[in-house]
Amino acid sequence: MWQELRGRRLNGYKFVRQLPIGPFFADFACREKNVVVEIDGSQHAGSARDRFRDDTMNRNGWSVLRLWHADVMRDLQGALEVVVATLDGRLDRKMISNEMKFLPAINEDGARS
Repeated sequence: MWQELRGRRLNGYKFVRQLPIGPFFADFACREKNVVVEIDGSQHAGSARDRFRDDTMNRNGWSVLRLWHADVMRDLQGALEVVVATLDGRLDRKMISNEMKFLPAINEDGARS
C-alpha cells in the first residue's frame, strides 16, 4: 500500500522512496514540501537513534512525520489524511502523541519553522 506512493502523487504531491538525507534514508519524501514520512514499527518507540535521525533531517531542512505501522494498517485513510494535512500546512507545529510525531524543520536561527 505505501509502496504505491513511490513515484506517485497524493493530492498533487509527489513522493520518492529511500531518499538519502545526510547519512540516513527517508522512508518516503516529498521534495516539493521538504517533508519526510517515516512508517515505524514498535521497535522504534523511544529510540535515541531515531531522535538523532529526526534532528539530522530537521537540520537539513526537512520536516519529519512519524506514523506507527500498526496505525497505518488499521486506518490507512486516516494516515493519508494526516500526511495530506502536513503537506497542505494544516499540521505546522511540533506534535508528539501516542499515534504520531511531527517535527517541523529547523531554520537557520535554530528554531523550528
